[in-house]
Amino acid sequence: MLMKSVVRNIKTNRNPFILFLPFLILYILLILFFSKNENYGDESRYLMYAQNLVHGFYSPPPPDIDLGNGPGYPLLLLPFVALHIPVIYIKLLNALFYYLSIIFFFKSLQQFVTFKSATVFSIIWALYPSLYESLPYTLPEVFASFLIPLLIFTLVKSFKNGIRTEKRKYYMLFAGLSFGYLALTKPIFGYVIITMMVGMGLLWITNRKNTTYKKSISILIIAFISTVPYLAYTHHLTGKMFYWSSYGGNNLYWMSSPYEKEYGSWAPNSNRTSDFKDQESNIIGYADSIIKYHNADFAYVNQFKGVEHDEAYKRIAIQNIKSHPIKFLKNCLSNFGRIVFNYPYSYKIQNPGTLFRIPFNGTILLLMLFCGIPGIIYWKKINFSLRFMLLFALIYLGGSLLGSAETRMFTLIVPIFLFWIAFILSRSRIKFKFD
Repeated sequence: MLMKSVVRNIKTNRNPFILFLPFLILYILLILFFSKNENYGDESRYLMYAQNLVHGFYSPPPPDIDLGNGPGYPLLLLPFVALHIPVIYIKLLNALFYYLSIIFFFKSLQQFVTFKSATVFSIIWALYPSLYESLPYTLPEVFASFLIPLLIFTLVKSFKNGIRTEKRKYYMLFAGLSFGYLALTKPIFGYVIITMMVGMGLLWITNRKNTTYKKSISILIIAFISTVPYLAYTHHLTGKMFYWSSYGGNNLYWMSSPYEKEYGSWAPNSNRTSDFKDQESNIIGYADSIIKYHNADFAYVNQFKGVEHDEAYKRIAIQNIKSHPIKFLKNCLSNFGRIVFNYPYSYKIQNPGTLFRIPFNGTILLLMLFCGIPGIIYWKKINFSLRFMLLFALIYLGGSLLGSAETRMFTLIVPIFLFWIAFILSRSRIKFKFD
């Protein structure tokens, strides 16, 4: 009833900037209330990279190469850091990005569903609880969650019938740039670009009369070209092609853990129990167990620096996977649980907060399975932009399963899943009859 009342009240004004303005105010208030002065988690790393850019470099030179993440988010922080603007103003950008993500999501939905459905699903995205956890922090999750709806909007416009050629090229350009900047922000999307380029290229070769494949390849090429300066920089540092991050080996290492009480979740690389912080959320003896099982690996890996350090992790991980393939598959299954429900973690105390995620993400998964049946049956009749987005999300999700991941990875593709659900449900007619 509340949702119906909200939709009824806002129907009188269909301007999305006004409709969803209360959420912008809400986000600002949440950031001001929950923001802390001290850095949390990876905040220091992103601010460090921004500071590096101020001084004309990104990573230290060899052998101390540090490419933990792409430069997308640090570039956004650059002017704030250069001008010594207080960090709270960077955090307030999260409110703007989340608000704009709702606008682009709503405008995209309007191309396929009714105003009421577009409003309801946009409100669901606006209230999605997992993204609220990132709002008060200088982290790229909210910014990346803005880039996804922006990509959705530009893709929808790129493949919409009736768009003038010049205008279509404009949308295709921005779709490619959005995709490329997303890869610079979250390196895993770089692999998504390459995978989709190969896939769409093969589809186009087998069906050259299909102009949609040609358009999609053009978008993907633009996306890739926009990442070339960064890839050229990493190649200059490392001598390796398509080198997106130096943290991939670390994530794969933890995913390959062969020990029964470990489920692929990340842990610090340290042989000192004092370096294991946040002890309250872990079982007693957590640090001792990590050191017991992994101290020999740490000793080997820590002989190296930079790229060699990353490669050493990969060598151990590959050997673990070869020796214990079933355990690796179990860890991948656990990783799926962490991505969707933030569970299970190795040596972690049970947290009631996990129950809070189940109704939200569980409902999205259930509806995706439900909508998958008509989606498969009528696949070729579904607008190409929606099929492109779904493949994009599934490739990303599949890639995320191979490295130690968390629920924030799922949050990024929630807009795509909500979009797909809204589209399928708007075209489904389900009737219940009781005798």
